[in-house]
Amino acid sequence: MRGVLYVLAALAVIGLGFWAYTENHKTREEVTQARVLHSQIGAAHERLNMLQAEWAYLNRPDRLRDLAELNFDRLGLLPLMPDAFGDTDNIIDPSPEILPIINPIDVSSVPQSTEEDPL
Repeated sequence: MRGVLYVLAALAVIGLGFWAYTENHKTREEVTQARVLHSQIGAAHERLNMLQAEWAYLNRPDRLRDLAELNFDRLGLLPLMPDAFGDTDNIIDPSPEILPIINPIDVSSVPQSTEEDPL
């Protein structure tokens, strides 16, 4: 009987060793993949910072003013005047749409409870 237990214990140790090896291998692959993702995220942050700097550079007010003056006739722009804006009184506020009741329930024939709801 002891021989069978020794064999079963040896098989259990071999099985657990194989399981530990596969889990270790999977973990190393996941760590490698996480490092790759972190480097990609870092590159994306750098690219985003560069794009934000370029956007800020291109949207400088003096540059936009010069471009507007340069292309004023070609674009058919109008000078910005205070009376060009509308009044808030001219804005129409749409009323909410009333949804129809498809299957109304008649609650007048339902008996009312005399107990008070504790909530």
